[in-house]
Amino acid sequence: MSAMRTSPDPPAHSPQGALGVAVLGSTGSIGDSTLDVIARHPQRFSVVVLAAHRNVAKLKAQCLHFKPRFAALADVAAANQLKQELATAGSSTEVLAGPQALEQLAAHPEVHSVMAAIVGAAGLTSALAAARAGKRILLANKEALVMSGSLFMHEVRAGGAQLIPIDSEHNAIFQCLPVNGSKAGVKRLLLTASGGPFLRSSPELLATVTPEQACAHPRWIMGRKISVDSATLMNKGLELIEANLLFDMPADKIEVVVHPQSIVHSLVEYVDGSVLAQLGNPDMRTPIACGLGWPERVDAGVESLDLIRAGRLDFEAPDVQRFPCLRLAQQAAASGGSAPAVLNAANEVAVAAFLNGELPFTGIPALIAAVLDAHAGEVVTSLEQVLELDRWARQQAQNTLRTGRLELMKNSRGVLA
Repeated sequence: MSAMRTSPDPPAHSPQGALGVAVLGSTGSIGDSTLDVIARHPQRFSVVVLAAHRNVAKLKAQCLHFKPRFAALADVAAANQLKQELATAGSSTEVLAGPQALEQLAAHPEVHSVMAAIVGAAGLTSALAAARAGKRILLANKEALVMSGSLFMHEVRAGGAQLIPIDSEHNAIFQCLPVNGSKAGVKRLLLTASGGPFLRSSPELLATVTPEQACAHPRWIMGRKISVDSATLMNKGLELIEANLLFDMPADKIEVVVHPQSIVHSLVEYVDGSVLAQLGNPDMRTPIACGLGWPERVDAGVESLDLIRAGRLDFEAPDVQRFPCLRLAQQAAASGGSAPAVLNAANEVAVAAFLNGELPFTGIPALIAAVLDAHAGEVVTSLEQVLELDRWARQQAQNTLRTGRLELMKNSRGVLA
């Protein structure tokens, strides 16, 4: 997930035949990178929709630069402010507000591809709307898939949508699997993990980690929530669940390998002994360009990989005792059903509590484990059930924080034992 860049100027009017793109989550790091790639190919792609949560200033600047037909903000007050400011600036972009607007625009007839990059559970309904409308979905929001599981994949198939994963690890697997989608001969999938900022940290040090330390990733510039997920290795756990669903591979056929250099993005092992890997510099523009241009390759503006300068590639097994979030996610993947949705919701509450100073870093897995222990697994059959599971798990996590925070903090070190 790369830093914001100054994009080339797009044309004043989108050329005829250019593929319309909706960037949902345009003000985040994935949104920045997506717009950078699009701006490099003004005859090929045009921005039809830009959408965010409440960042008026940044979305306004993007609208004035890319001139989309529509802009949307989930926060109604922020949308009203954006509408006024764009009108004052002479922009013709139409501004919509609320979650339903995101769903409407994700399914808009002028949209060919939807970059689904809204963080967390908030991105679920718009991604589903894109699936039902048969769009090409560039899925950067792993939580939407983790929450809804097989329901999301069913909507993709039923709507005739094309799903291309944008997480660098899943995109790497996508590129290494047979083009026809067959998994015949595939033995296992290997997801690489950087290990985050605390790969070598002792349990004692982990207990004192601050939000600022957790958000200082050694390889990527990311949002605060996903940075914490990377530090706990929950991000890799969610990716394991996602890979299980995306590629229809059993959880026990998916392994996590720590690779600190973040050059090998993931690997696929075949029964004949072959192992295919996708390599590249750690820059999210590569998988984004892959998704936008597939099956063709388009320039992403990414520096060529210099293996001589890289020098070495290291791999090791993850320490699930030091990073129990990965173990919790592995267990949820194996359980299936409602467990991943509950895990995801509890994690979002736990990470928010940590960032707000209400929970120690080592309390994150403790809180998640407490919520999972309180949940009786269910078979998931509807979106309404998914949303209710999400609501229940969040409430359960909040109740645990309110009624047992001190005990939770004391016990959190035990999770590492």
